[in-house]
Amino acid sequence: MIEPTVDLALAIGHGLTEEEFRKIIEILGRTPTFSELGIYSVMWSEHCSYKSSIKYLKRLPREGEHVLAKAGEENAGALDIGEGKAVIFKIESHNHPSALEPYQGAATGVGGILRDVFSMGARPIAAMDSLRFGELSDPKQQHLFNGVVEGIAGYGNCFGVPTVGGEVVFDKAYSGNCLVNAMAVGIADTGKIMPAKASGVGNPVFILGATTGRDGIHGATFASVELSDKSAEDRSSVQIGDPFLEKLLLEATLEIIEKGLAVAIQDMGAAGITCSSSEMAAGGGVGIKIDLDKVPLRESGMIPYEILLSESQERMLIIGKKGLEDSLCEVARKWELNIERIGTVTEGDRFKCLWHGELVCDIPAKTLVLGGGAPIYDRPYIRPAGLDAINTRNSAIETDKDPIELLEALLSMPSIAGKRWVFEQYDHQVGTNTVIKPGGDAALVRVKETSKFLAISTDCNGRFCALDPHVGAMQAVAESARNVVSVGAWPIGITNCLNFGNPEKPESFWQFVRAVEGMGEACRAYNIPVTGGNVSFYNESQNGAIFPTPVIGMLGIIDKPQDIIRQDITSDLQLVEIGECDCPEFGGSSLQKILFGDPFGLPPRIDLDREIANAKFILSARDRGLIEACHDISDGGLGVALAELCIWNDLGASIEIPEDRDIIGSLFGESQARYLIAVQAIKLDNLMLLAKKNNISAKVLGYTGGLSLSIHSGSYYKSVEIMKLKDIYENKISKIMRGEL
Repeated sequence: MIEPTVDLALAIGHGLTEEEFRKIIEILGRTPTFSELGIYSVMWSEHCSYKSSIKYLKRLPREGEHVLAKAGEENAGALDIGEGKAVIFKIESHNHPSALEPYQGAATGVGGILRDVFSMGARPIAAMDSLRFGELSDPKQQHLFNGVVEGIAGYGNCFGVPTVGGEVVFDKAYSGNCLVNAMAVGIADTGKIMPAKASGVGNPVFILGATTGRDGIHGATFASVELSDKSAEDRSSVQIGDPFLEKLLLEATLEIIEKGLAVAIQDMGAAGITCSSSEMAAGGGVGIKIDLDKVPLRESGMIPYEILLSESQERMLIIGKKGLEDSLCEVARKWELNIERIGTVTEGDRFKCLWHGELVCDIPAKTLVLGGGAPIYDRPYIRPAGLDAINTRNSAIETDKDPIELLEALLSMPSIAGKRWVFEQYDHQVGTNTVIKPGGDAALVRVKETSKFLAISTDCNGRFCALDPHVGAMQAVAESARNVVSVGAWPIGITNCLNFGNPEKPESFWQFVRAVEGMGEACRAYNIPVTGGNVSFYNESQNGAIFPTPVIGMLGIIDKPQDIIRQDITSDLQLVEIGECDCPEFGGSSLQKILFGDPFGLPPRIDLDREIANAKFILSARDRGLIEACHDISDGGLGVALAELCIWNDLGASIEIPEDRDIIGSLFGESQARYLIAVQAIKLDNLMLLAKKNNISAKVLGYTGGLSLSIHSGSYYKSVEIMKLKDIYENKISKIMRGEL
């Protein structure tokens, strides 16, 4: 077979620059074959190589007392949680595919992140997601939202992993480019974590799982360009998933690891065989030789280029142990999976591929991968020209609107409203590990065979990041930490999904750089490592770029059941606000969006020392038995936090705002580092003494009880029935999706 002639025009058509094409020729000492051009184009794409971002990602803190696998070392992050167990976790994006095929885009996003986790020997125990769409009033966004949720449910439910929570945000900034970020968490024995580094010259290379087709070819390259009117032509870049097959692949993979039949395993995600083979070879400092004629195909007439770049789902590349091939194949047959030996680990550093006896690929593996020969760019960046005018605009809010009416309006915002319509489609109890169901501050799952629990949260406020990406990213870390603290956990690590616009545009890249700096600053303050994640650039369309959205996936740990803090309240509890809101902050707030639309002003200030002090106070008060319930104060401020606590428990409350404080600012300002806690009356004095001793701001607001939420402030007094608020909060999204609004 003679492959097509490769020239500069063809290379540029593959997304490579002229400089990159010349570099490839220099590396190889010749013009690449057509297959090699395809390999370099995907491996040097932004999606795989991180060529614009790695310079800054390396500055994030990666060390920590729990860290077993640093960022970038393996398929996912790994933390030691004690008692012989490790938590394996990661978050990744599937934005562009979901924008074109919402069901399959979301489904395969879930499938891919699950494989990252169980390829390391961890059984997945929880999944979460962070989703963003345009305004839900738009029929197109309803279509995307419905398809993505069905895709997540369809894959996760069939696979058998509980989807325990997440976040859903609606804003016109995402109307041209939705965000679908999927997170998975698994548990492994610390001594049985499987690496993704090839080793052992002569060891066999197997492909396990699905057959290889033409679906997903150049998916990585597709994810490295902006969406446009012509993007629908790239539907072939969207993969098709089979969750039932993945369940079998899970069980077979874990059994192979348990029986010691492999030395390395990597899932086939972006760039398929190409990425898994070259990365495993480069990581282990060895070569790999693949016979493409041995790859099980589902379509006839496939050429090497297609076989190498296919992103067909539910496949694993396994480096077996020489002499144990029969045992490995026996496990595959037990689980009724295809398995085929397609290659061998070799001496040297070459990634070689044969087809019909002809060498179609002969590349130094390290030249393909991040940290090896893949390009690293020092992109120019500049503060957006119009940002100063936006930041200097006065964000103070003066309104004569009634506070209760504003509260009802906030609770009906799809971004704040209850996500029951979403969560009811997910099986969040499968596996019997779920302790706190979706809808609260953080999900909580038990770690079986131990006394421990994991708190999991995903969070980011894109409106804050649009105003100041540095502060917004710090806030995302702090808010995620508040979420896990609110259920009684202390944060031990994060994974991130960094969603930004085109890095080749200096103003967009400035947002990325500032956000990474802010994230690093916050993580160092909390002394928690970044264990890995994903960078998703080119989230732009003809509508412009999305808000900078650095999503944080946070893990917290609880050592014993009695340390769990619930969000359940009963009558006659005292309500206390921890943290200060003396100077109401509305920049980027939900109330600002209701009243004015686009964000302006400055986002709420971040005091990391105060964040950490208040978080430690919550856990200290918990240890002394002083807290009955806790809810962090975030979107919509105190008013929304109070209403949510009441709605979740079908119980009213009465609070009083001092007459000398602005009632609107006190209820709806979004100042940070705050919690709403419920305390037994007989323990209130002890709580306040503890707060005073630790220099913590604590204000008694009122008490729980009755069937209404009542607000007092000077001459102002008004109440609203909790069931009315509950109807607004819980039914808004479902009514929109049923076409009733």
